[in-house]
Amino acid sequence: MEAARVRFLGRKAELVLLLRTISELPVEERPEVGRVGNLVRKALEGALETRRGELEDQELAQGLSTDQIDVSLPGRRSPVGHLHLVAQTQREIEDIFIGMGYEVVTGPEVETEYYNFEALNTPADHPARSLHDTFFVREGVVLRTQTSPVQVRSMEKQRPPVYVIAPGKTYRRDSDATHTPMFHQVEGLVVDEGITLAHLKGTLETFARAMFGADRKVRLRPHFFPFTEPSVEVDVSCMVCDGAGCRLCKRSGWLEILGAGMVDPNVFGFVDYDPEIYTGFAFGVGIERVAMLKHGVNDLRLFFENDLRFLRQF
Repeated sequence: MEAARVRFLGRKAELVLLLRTISELPVEERPEVGRVGNLVRKALEGALETRRGELEDQELAQGLSTDQIDVSLPGRRSPVGHLHLVAQTQREIEDIFIGMGYEVVTGPEVETEYYNFEALNTPADHPARSLHDTFFVREGVVLRTQTSPVQVRSMEKQRPPVYVIAPGKTYRRDSDATHTPMFHQVEGLVVDEGITLAHLKGTLETFARAMFGADRKVRLRPHFFPFTEPSVEVDVSCMVCDGAGCRLCKRSGWLEILGAGMVDPNVFGFVDYDPEIYTGFAFGVGIERVAMLKHGVNDLRLFFENDLRFLRQF
């Protein structure tokens, strides 16, 4: 096709050279020679274009006959990401408590000392309020050290009964294999008439079995938190050795998962709840802690290093 075009319509083709010399012909011959020359040129160009179209159609037909496509096959999907393991674990925890009738509530990460400490019965001289433990934005304003302030804000907005969980980011001055300056918590709060420590234990047993397996056991150990009285540390029976003792549980058969307790009546004083009528319990669980125990992760920092070899496992 290209050779034919060059031969008949190229710069040195007879027809092209003839048309260039029209001005040298006698005046009476020029119009007729120009007319016939242009007709021939257009005819050649049309013939070339028609043949080019025929060849392209043949090529397309041949391709369709040899490269058949099964349109019933699933399409090719572009690779996409997935939820981070921390986000997956948070959603799993939320689903468990939503199934028990809890409401998910959120609040600001930059919080006042009043909501982060005072309204949670934490005195001014408590070590948690020092610069060594807490990130201060300015005087009286901190990066929240827990999501418990959301519980106080929730109680301010509604009267009992209160059944809420508050998931979110929290911040403390800590960094090692089991602590990071930013981490995630889910705090839970129940306030109603007749709530006892037995309700707390039953709730946590339900959570532990839903998260770690139906055979899990829960035990409560005495502890201290400013905003709960009595306070407890909560352990779950080791899911690797089933309580027999192994490296994961340091041969004790138990793994610590969260802190909890009955809401201190002093906290009710900040939200105008009558402690003679209402009682309640609160608990706080670290989301990374749960993910580490459930999936056998031995270093908290792996969650935040963005190593795809680690993240793709989940």
